[in-house]
Amino acid sequence: MSQPPKDLLASKDVLHPRNQHRARYDFAALVQTSPALAPFVHRNTFSEASIDFADPEAVKLLNQALLRHFYGIEHWDIPAGYLCPPIPGRADYLHYLADLLAASNGGAVPRGQVLSVLDVGVGANCIYPLIGHQEYGWRFVGSETDPVALRAARQIVAANPALTGSIDCRLQPDARHVLAGLAKPGEVFDATLCNPPFYGSAAEAAAGTQRKLSNLGTGRGTQPVRNFGGKNAELWSPGGEAGFVRRLVQESHQLPTLSFWFTTLVSQKDTLPAVYHALRYAKAADVRTIDMAQGQKKSRLVAWTFLTPDQQEDWRRTRWAAQQ
Repeated sequence: MSQPPKDLLASKDVLHPRNQHRARYDFAALVQTSPALAPFVHRNTFSEASIDFADPEAVKLLNQALLRHFYGIEHWDIPAGYLCPPIPGRADYLHYLADLLAASNGGAVPRGQVLSVLDVGVGANCIYPLIGHQEYGWRFVGSETDPVALRAARQIVAANPALTGSIDCRLQPDARHVLAGLAKPGEVFDATLCNPPFYGSAAEAAAGTQRKLSNLGTGRGTQPVRNFGGKNAELWSPGGEAGFVRRLVQESHQLPTLSFWFTTLVSQKDTLPAVYHALRYAKAADVRTIDMAQGQKKSRLVAWTFLTPDQQEDWRRTRWAAQQ
């Protein structure tokens, strides 16, 4: 059995203070919540309970257990080969997004159905809407270009009555776009979020997978097998992360009042100069970068708005103040 990555063994106290996953995984509690995980839990060389993080089935069952134990999501599954996300890092994005909204709302996090978030590329796992709704009560629209992923996300929502009426998964009608064509007439969002494709090609994605497996200490031959899965549209896009985020910035410039805050995850530090250049060209009124970390993995949330201070205050007063 391979050992967990170092960041999963180390203390998670670098995670957001409200993140429920700051402590090490309590496998005894998770197995009690989700017995299907039990056969995959073993003692590692440190005599600690763990799983084989290079085993896709073990990772999926861990996610099922985490979602059930911490967020009350009783039914969650994804098609074979689709992205199985690391939940602590996904939860961190949402908590920092909540802080960003609070900073525009007198320090109070806007909660409840009054707040609407657009998840660009919701994926088959639907992870951001699941956690965001259960933690903050927000409504979500999730966009997707892959019909199989879209169907899987909709099935997750339909299988969990607590999500009824709170998550709307929509097909992006034109895969060349990321924002255009998604909103209904008169619809606006308080925030958008996005976890962009990391790689620029299928070859880069395969090489990245091989490096990850090497770090996990597996010897699975020459054909990469992703423990966290991922289809093409989830893993790579022409131009990679920088190219995708530039498109997001360009379309946000064309739809400046679609959302109060536009945000994206940026995994590669080298991507930032291109993103900042695009935002200067788009004349964003305010740009913020929030550093995040899970163990040794560093990333950041980049946020921007086109609203003037007066427009921001009007938005807060008309959309958020009533629910405080």
